[in-house]
Amino acid sequence: MLTEKHIIIREATTKEDSLIAKHFYQMWLDIGVHESNIHLDWQNITRQFIEESRRDLFYKAFIAEIDNTVVGSASCQLFAGLYPIVFKDEYRKFGYIWGVYVEQSYRRQGIAKCLTNQAIEYLKVLGCTRVVLNASPSGKPVYSSLGFSEGNLMQLDLI
Repeated sequence: MLTEKHIIIREATTKEDSLIAKHFYQMWLDIGVHESNIHLDWQNITRQFIEESRRDLFYKAFIAEIDNTVVGSASCQLFAGLYPIVFKDEYRKFGYIWGVYVEQSYRRQGIAKCLTNQAIEYLKVLGCTRVVLNASPSGKPVYSSLGFSEGNLMQLDLI
């Protein structure tokens, strides 16, 4: 486990949107999505999503650096919802964390946990009442250790 003096977690700049997009793409490859199932224009799609989320949903990303080398990133924003949001903020205002990624050679050193904690702190500042995320199998232990509960997602595959 890295000590905090070795790792720097900082807010990403808009100039790093392409890096965030690259990490997001690599995350999907790492969990087994074949590149043929990802749009060729993945980088522009992700950057456009980030721009819209920054404008409309208080998007912010965080970067992990070790010795001036970027080794990971995480994104967060207000959760846009899957249905109309009719609740008052003080009752239900969800934040969403996505794209938590750490370079393979730096994994299992607490970096994803540090990035996620930084995103949680930002979402608290926004007044969120809950943080939600979708975890990969390798990410579940990280999020469980931070107090996230296991979800009860029901699915029906149509293809």
